[in-house]
Amino acid sequence: MEKRMTWEEIEKQYPDQWVGLSNVEWEDSANVRSAVVKYAGKSSTEPLRRQIAGEDIETIYTTPNNLCPLGILAGGK
Repeated sequence: MEKRMTWEEIEKQYPDQWVGLSNVEWEDSANVRSAVVKYAGKSSTEPLRRQIAGEDIETIYTTPNNLCPLGILAGGK
């Protein structure tokens, strides 16, 4: 059975990972309230492949909003 999780639970269980989510309940247009995790991993390739194949999933990175999943960006002077 698929378990619905809150966004906070997803972030805690899958830190710094790409997740493919189904049955998403949105808090607002940008924030997940809860969902079912279909995929979790360090690569976005699998959930994106599933989206292209027609699976109804959302691909989201679980890092906090103040971090960049591609690396830390340094500012210039």
